[in-house]
Amino acid sequence: MTKIQKQIEKMEAMKLPELQARFAEVVGEETKAPNKKYLIKKIVQVLEEKGEPETKAPQPEESQIEPDSQNEEQEQAPSLSKLDVETLRERYNEIVGRPTGSTDKRYLVWKIKQAQQGKIPVGPIPGRRGDGVERDYKVLPIRMEAELVEKLDEAWKRQGLKSRMELFRKSLASYMASIGEDDLAELLVL
Repeated sequence: MTKIQKQIEKMEAMKLPELQARFAEVVGEETKAPNKKYLIKKIVQVLEEKGEPETKAPQPEESQIEPDSQNEEQEQAPSLSKLDVETLRERYNEIVGRPTGSTDKRYLVWKIKQAQQGKIPVGPIPGRRGDGVERDYKVLPIRMEAELVEKLDEAWKRQGLKSRMELFRKSLASYMASIGEDDLAELLVL
């Protein structure tokens, strides 16, 4: 058995966090890829490129490997993690379809990969600034005893509402409708 074959067996027995740490050690960049076969394949490739002992080692079958959001185009382009923040922000805008104010390199790389894999919606998000409608908002403070808030939270969940805010909006709309303010009530539930 070759040294690389022994390493493959060791890696197959590793837990995912250990394998990801080994990937970072060998490849030189961190990953959160959850596919052990993919990670092992990449580690073996790098070891072989570095001229590690023995000849080519058996690799996991291609059909069992799901690449970490890389397709042929991405493999030809420089690795996202090697790009500077401004370039990543431009790439984010191109791929995700909306601008970002983030300067966190790891977040930008992760978000771009999520969009490329189809795991997040791309384009402007309706109801936010990206829909072209400028809105002016005010925050309305409301203070209640913690015990009452807990009971309200239980109630909106029992009623199948999405959030505490939905409870407040529907309650306010109901009150406005009851005093004849139907137009205002409609605006509250849109």
